[in-house]
Amino acid sequence: MNDLLLAGDLHEIVDAFSTTLDAKSAYTCGHSERVAEISLAIAKVLVLPESEQMRIHIGAHLHDIGKIGIPDCILNKPGKLNDIEYEMMKTHPTIGYHIVSKIRVLKPMADIVRHHHERMDGKGYPDGLKSDEISLASRIVAIADTFDAMTSQRAYRKKLSIAEAIAELKHHRGTQFDAAIIDVVIDNKILEKFDF
Repeated sequence: MNDLLLAGDLHEIVDAFSTTLDAKSAYTCGHSERVAEISLAIAKVLVLPESEQMRIHIGAHLHDIGKIGIPDCILNKPGKLNDIEYEMMKTHPTIGYHIVSKIRVLKPMADIVRHHHERMDGKGYPDGLKSDEISLASRIVAIADTFDAMTSQRAYRKKLSIAEAIAELKHHRGTQFDAAIIDVVIDNKILEKFDF
């Protein structure tokens, strides 16, 4: 199969999934696209192979697809989630993993979808992975995802400025996020370019 055709097909599938998720949740509209662009920028600065850059870009587009399986009353709740609601929300990476794993051309991105909420200290979910047990791609998407979430207006909190969000990423450097990637992101001023 022609690589160009495959890339075009993948992006069409991913766009359809992202549009479906955006239609379900007004609060996260455009989030996956922004996370994908930030993730790609990080992958480029890390000089990852072009095929891995593409995998990360597509995986980032799909990272929250499992939220399709989360009830609207939880997904769009204007206040803080209670413990039961939060536990249900934490199932979205696993739901997304099962969706993506069923599509042969998307299966290589399944680890990104499943592990974008894992933490370097092992306190993430769903698998409690730590450090190098988490793929580099998932570690990149975790940073992009958190940055966009912090700098986006949500019903339950105000958005942070880019400087405030970067300070938060630095604060969690080495515990939640990969310290080396955070350093590269900050040294290269990648996030300052994403004032959406």
